[in-house]
Amino acid sequence: MSNIKILWVDDEIDLLKPHILFLEKKNYEVTKCQSGTEALETLEEKNFDIVFLDENMPGLSGIDTLAEIKEKNDSLPVVMITKSEEEYIMEEAIGSKIADYLIKPVNPNQILLSLKKNLDHSRLVSEKTTSNYQQEFRKIAMDMAMVNSYSAWVELYQKLVYWEIQLEDIEDTGMFEILESQKVEANSQFCKFIDKNYPDWFNGDEDAPIMSHTLFKQKVVPEISKDQPTLFIVIDNLRYDQWKAFEPIVNNYYKKEEEISYCSILPTATQYARNSIFSGLMPADMKKRHPDLWLDDTDEGGKNMNENEFLTAQLQRLGLDIQHEYYKITNERSGKTLAANFKGLKDNDLTVVVYNFVDMLSHSKTEMEVIKELASNDKSYRSLTQSWFKNSPLLDMIQQAQQMGFKLIITTDHGTINVKNPSKVIGDKNTSLNLRYKTGKSLTYENKEVLAATNPKSIHLPSINMSSSFIFAKGDYFFAYPNNYNHYVSYYRNTYQHGGVSLEEMIIPFVVLNPR
Repeated sequence: MSNIKILWVDDEIDLLKPHILFLEKKNYEVTKCQSGTEALETLEEKNFDIVFLDENMPGLSGIDTLAEIKEKNDSLPVVMITKSEEEYIMEEAIGSKIADYLIKPVNPNQILLSLKKNLDHSRLVSEKTTSNYQQEFRKIAMDMAMVNSYSAWVELYQKLVYWEIQLEDIEDTGMFEILESQKVEANSQFCKFIDKNYPDWFNGDEDAPIMSHTLFKQKVVPEISKDQPTLFIVIDNLRYDQWKAFEPIVNNYYKKEEEISYCSILPTATQYARNSIFSGLMPADMKKRHPDLWLDDTDEGGKNMNENEFLTAQLQRLGLDIQHEYYKITNERSGKTLAANFKGLKDNDLTVVVYNFVDMLSHSKTEMEVIKELASNDKSYRSLTQSWFKNSPLLDMIQQAQQMGFKLIITTDHGTINVKNPSKVIGDKNTSLNLRYKTGKSLTYENKEVLAATNPKSIHLPSINMSSSFIFAKGDYFFAYPNNYNHYVSYYRNTYQHGGVSLEEMIIPFVVLNPR
């Protein structure tokens, strides 16, 4: 006998005998009731996996019975069966969270399909997803061996993220482990690609992707119009998979017009990548053109305090005569304040909002045990980001922007990666502190674990002194000093860091949306 117990409620239950015999032959256990009142009494005495409920019954109607059932056991799936195709009945039933809605006359296979959809859904999806990924695995491996352009890497990375999200809830953890190994191999190959091609992208290479310093001019400026205000949101430290986690929420208010994945410059760190977006310049050029605004790693003070000044200078350089305002949100209070005053932004041609929550989340994972538990892996990191977004002042702003007719642009400055493997590095007291990149002189490091730029000018980075170089951690490596090595490694392993070379840090989303 099957473990699946069905309660079927219909005032003409005897007419359904062929259906019930069909289910019993399939080893389902069916209990019959002829009224809503009898059904509620039966549910008090016995547990069921699902209820089939006739909508049109004398006495307690199906809709009223449904309300009573849901009040007592909200998680029990109820399938409404009705002769009526009246829209208001459908809406009332759906609003009461029914599991399915069937129109009489129903045939046995419809009933069986509804059972499988509601009770075997997870197992069937798991089996199908596993089967599909097994078929795709070989193709991904073959594609990885032949990738030779940034656009092809974007396609491959998006495919890996798609399967990561598809596989995250299946029961077969072995498939997920195989995918994880594919991601590690992909990052290894991507680092070789960056090592070989990145310097050429600054020398007129026709295959050069849109990067941090070209993003505003090439992708944001064409969207700015006097006819429609634009809200440009930069969510610090947002990965492509995190965008995919909350994209469905944004889609309730906006429809996507364009989505690309652009390339963050190196280092994939805020003071370099985000300043580059707003200035429209590479870091070496920022230092040369705006010595009053640029700070090196070893200088005192905040390194990203002059973004609005950089933006204003870029707008002037591009000859754009527009009204713009810039806001940086670093805590919930300032987010709520901007949301409360959002209507005052309606006359701007461009409103720029930098939102720092995701960056703070990644740093909190390093410093707070509770965040380490809540964001222990990429799946929970995505989930935590989605939960934040659903309840954030940022979503309030997006909702208001939609009502006011704003065009919406969402992007980020760089992504982040869960670091797992330490790489020893030695430098002097003036070496920068970031775990994913170092700049300074006389750096000693493991060659195979880093991408080195001994001549920073070749990739348009500033030199602190004549002999300075940059090194970037590859894949999921992070830099650790030999002193107190074991403690340092234990503290930072399995934390989210950025600044280095990886798919997660460099291939990042840029999305243009219009109000629904």
